[in-house]
Amino acid sequence: MLMEITGSLSVIGYGLAALGPGIGVAMIFAAVINGTARQPEARSAMMGTAIFGFAIVEALAILGFVLALIK
Repeated sequence: MLMEITGSLSVIGYGLAALGPGIGVAMIFAAVINGTARQPEARSAMMGTAIFGFAIVEALAILGFVLALIK
């Protein structure tokens, strides 16, 4: 019996590619929490850098989503 895959495999690819940004965001904020625990007075400087890193990581995730929808 021959089975065919129907639908778009790009959706599966995007699902796998979404793991990278998820792990990246987790690592960014884990580092900020760790740094704040070690040096509380540097929290504002670390949060600014963390928000910038978060924006870049999420922009890459959105770009991957858009590319997954393009046929």
